[in-house]
Amino acid sequence: MTPSPASSLSSQSLKRPVLGARRPSNVFWAVVLTLGGAGFFLAGLSSYLGVNLLPFSDPTQLVFIPQGIAMGFYGVAAMGIAAYLWLVIALDVGGGYNQFDKASNQVRIVRHGFLGKNRRIEIEQSLDDVTAIRVDIKEGLNPRRTLYLRLKGRTDIPLTRVGQPIPLSELENQGAELARFLQVPLEGL
Repeated sequence: MTPSPASSLSSQSLKRPVLGARRPSNVFWAVVLTLGGAGFFLAGLSSYLGVNLLPFSDPTQLVFIPQGIAMGFYGVAAMGIAAYLWLVIALDVGGGYNQFDKASNQVRIVRHGFLGKNRRIEIEQSLDDVTAIRVDIKEGLNPRRTLYLRLKGRTDIPLTRVGQPIPLSELENQGAELARFLQVPLEGL
């Protein structure tokens, strides 16, 4: 079996990138919220000033209280959420990589977080502490498909991205490849 194109595999090392907040869906929603919020805010401002600030409509006909205030409030709220989304995308929250190195006998899990002293989250553990790779599959309204690294004396560490679930075949392939590389059992299938 060949490794997935996003991972690098040698006989001694396996490194897999983990997709964080820099997803096309997040960028799409950030753009929609930015444009929609700006439109609503400009409509509320046009209503207050009595000057048309939008080229595609005439919000000066709106009564400022209550319609203009409501439009302005929705615009500010949408742009606030968009600013948060743009920040999360810029910081690539949740992104990082998983590295398994037989030469140094180390497992290294790295993720990016928010600004602050814990911006970069790193977990290093000996390969000897790895007991298994666990697959967690939950179907339904809010499906979850996740690979976990089982370690002696620690809680299971998630290895896959957060958000949209990975296709089942890809999850099985990644789990089998990793279990084979680490020579540990694959649990949960």
